[in-house]
Amino acid sequence: MSDGKAEAGGPLLLGVRHHGPGSARAVRAALEEARPGVVLIEGPPEADPLVALAAEEGMRPPVALLAHAVDEPGRSVFWPLAEFSPEWVAIRWALEHGVPARFIDLPATHTLAWTADGGDDGEGAPSAGDDVRIDPLGALADAAGYDDAERWWEDAVEHRGTGEGDALAPFTALEEAMTALRDEYGSGGHRRDLVREAHMRLRIRAARRESADGVAVVCGAWHVPALRRTATVAADRALLKGLPKVRTDMTWVPWTHRRLSRTSGYGAGIDSPGWYGHLFAAPDRPVERWLTKVAGLLRAEDRTVSSAHVIEAVRLAETLAAMRGRPLPGLSETTDAVRAVMCEGSDVPLALVHDRLVVGDVLGEVPATAPAVPLQRDLARLQRRLRLRPEAAQRELELDLRKETDAGRGELLHRLRLLGVGWGEPVVSRGGTGTFRETWRLRWEPELSVRVAEAGVWGTTVAAAATARAEADAIAARGLADVTGLAEHCLLAGLSEALPTVMRVLADRAALATDVGHLAQALPALVRSLRYGDVRGTDTAALAGVAAGLAERVFVGLPPACAALDADAAEEMRHHVDAVHGAVGLLGDAPAPGHGRLRARWQSVLRTLSARDTVPGVIRGRSVRLLLDDGELAQEEAARLMGLVLSPGTPPADAAAWIEGFVGGGSGGGLLLVHDERLLALVDAWLTGVPAEAFTDVLPLLRRTFSAYEPGVRRTLGELVRRGPGARGGGAAAVTGALGFAPGPDTARADAVLPVLRLLLGPGGDAGAARDGLARVTG
Repeated sequence: MSDGKAEAGGPLLLGVRHHGPGSARAVRAALEEARPGVVLIEGPPEADPLVALAAEEGMRPPVALLAHAVDEPGRSVFWPLAEFSPEWVAIRWALEHGVPARFIDLPATHTLAWTADGGDDGEGAPSAGDDVRIDPLGALADAAGYDDAERWWEDAVEHRGTGEGDALAPFTALEEAMTALRDEYGSGGHRRDLVREAHMRLRIRAARRESADGVAVVCGAWHVPALRRTATVAADRALLKGLPKVRTDMTWVPWTHRRLSRTSGYGAGIDSPGWYGHLFAAPDRPVERWLTKVAGLLRAEDRTVSSAHVIEAVRLAETLAAMRGRPLPGLSETTDAVRAVMCEGSDVPLALVHDRLVVGDVLGEVPATAPAVPLQRDLARLQRRLRLRPEAAQRELELDLRKETDAGRGELLHRLRLLGVGWGEPVVSRGGTGTFRETWRLRWEPELSVRVAEAGVWGTTVAAAATARAEADAIAARGLADVTGLAEHCLLAGLSEALPTVMRVLADRAALATDVGHLAQALPALVRSLRYGDVRGTDTAALAGVAAGLAERVFVGLPPACAALDADAAEEMRHHVDAVHGAVGLLGDAPAPGHGRLRARWQSVLRTLSARDTVPGVIRGRSVRLLLDDGELAQEEAARLMGLVLSPGTPPADAAAWIEGFVGGGSGGGLLLVHDERLLALVDAWLTGVPAEAFTDVLPLLRRTFSAYEPGVRRTLGELVRRGPGARGGGAAAVTGALGFAPGPDTARADAVLPVLRLLLGPGGDAGAARDGLARVTG
């Protein structure tokens, strides 16, 4: 084989490590020297018609061959290829030289059937030792005295040049090593390897009969000894007889460097795809070029890194390589140099270097001519029209729904979420809380291509597929809250054609539902949905009628549902009361014909809840607080009700629960106590009078109540309690006027802010008038 003739001793077998830049360079050198008439590559034969697409301008690795079952698109297998993958280099060489390139591995029709039986990890090129129980590279590294297989591979292959007349030497050495391993371990104990190798041998025989110019085979190094071994055609065919099959489709899809890494769970993953890509692409001085990239990244993140840092890091990396006995600095040496010189010993910026450069966020591209399901083509059209390009790096997208393009982007992302294509995830907007604003966190993962293929069963366009999926989900939904959430999703996604079906199911479920908790849980989602019509122009009249009817049923069923609840159920019902209160406030008095004065009806329900002794204290306290906040309950009456609850005749646990409902839950209750010392005095007097035997029972509830307050509120309350009642005007009974205000202006407190006011108002501002106003509100 060393004389460069492809047919001198049989086919030219080029054993490689998948995604190894050293193997990729060696493959190109070997093909240039041998000039075979056919190039055979480890991969599914169904991909042979797709090979020509690798030469098109729109093809940018990393990419992957995707095979999926026609009747079950979710069952799929990937064969990823990067620019530095030996298989990709072999394909490109064959296309550039007009040489046929074919795949010879087990057909995907069998591989997919095998995955259904749990025989594969879903990605079709697991490693140089596919499906073996030993790690060939690890075994060779251990034999060479290395404790790190990646480091051994770099020293033995990546840092080894291919000099004149030496193109085939790496493959000869790897074949000898793998032959020794297979003599020791056999095939690794997997029948699948034996079947795959039998199919490869049959394809190699057929190619040798067709080509007079020799055959070159690019495959995982583990398979080379088996392909070199002589076996009869009958024996190989016997191994392939009776294999299960499924009907498959195949295409190219974009891939990412992140999905090539081991951390993604990919069986043939490498630790550093970005580093390997750099080694493959760098024409010379790879260490200097790499450290320059690192410096550029750190500068972009506002870290002070100069050219002197780069020079010093290069020197340190070379010194470390010499001390460790390595031919050239590898990733470990450059990483140690970056940490010491550019990151000042910190691993925080080093993590950024690892994420952005060592692994990387490179996303490949495939040409528009690649086979695709109709839904994928429609999605690609929408992505172009809306200027929403898929990217591997995570980014946030702010949308203003008043703008046509942004509204279209929001609808597309919501429709894809409905279809199970999680390209975008809604997040809380930092720019505001209006209903016209949306914020999305976007990241395109290769698996989403499979999700799109799966969603193709619902329709040929995104809109049609999302509509059909929404209707089917509504009919199949088990709970009322699921249907209301779906109605909200339809409005967000602009699926007006799906709304009639969803609303019909929603009305039917609401009419049959008897659980008040479920009704209360469903109402807020309906009311939120009504709000979306303001910006999106969606007709929500039918939704308003259902929401109002749902609210009426909650009003009737809530009081009896709140009786005789344990502590956990009472807390859950308290949250339902809060949600219904907010929903009624947004719903208004007349959301639909025949449903008037909803707010007045709801306030009547709250009065009923606040007065019934059978209702848990946390719900009674919350009802009083909601009435007080709405101005439907006088402050004196609220203080009277609190005084009754905190009287000695009330069990301490029930009183503590009432306080939790009244001033707990992060509802501004702390500020209420700060500004109304009558209420604070009542709580203080009750708390100091709790018997010692009962105090340990109420303490957890009280801690939960007061720990939710802001630190400043807790500090102010502590100061007020420390000063004791009456420190601000003779006690709670002496407080007159509006709660939180003194009888007269406190000019001394107002004067303290005059310097700041002068700065704010400028030379012509009336600081005196401002002082008088401040005195009135700070008294």
